[in-house]
Amino acid sequence: MKRIHLYYDGFIYSVAGRELDELKSEIEQALTSGSPHWLKVNHGEGTLREAQLLIAPGVGLALSPMEAELEDRVPEVPVALPGVDV
Repeated sequence: MKRIHLYYDGFIYSVAGRELDELKSEIEQALTSGSPHWLKVNHGEGTLREAQLLIAPGVGLALSPMEAELEDRVPEVPVALPGVDV
């Protein structure tokens, strides 16, 4: 699955199933329209919750496209905790 991470006001959100250029175009149109625009995104790990971000001049926003095949390469490393039998 293709995902794009959005960094907004110190928090990380994500959008799935959209192309980077399409999302950038929506944000650019929102900024040039002169009126507020709410962008639907996902928030959270595991169970995602829908959130809406206000896109307006002066609001810091960064996009970072994620490639699923690269994310899957991160190996899980078991962690031994004191007093816990594995």
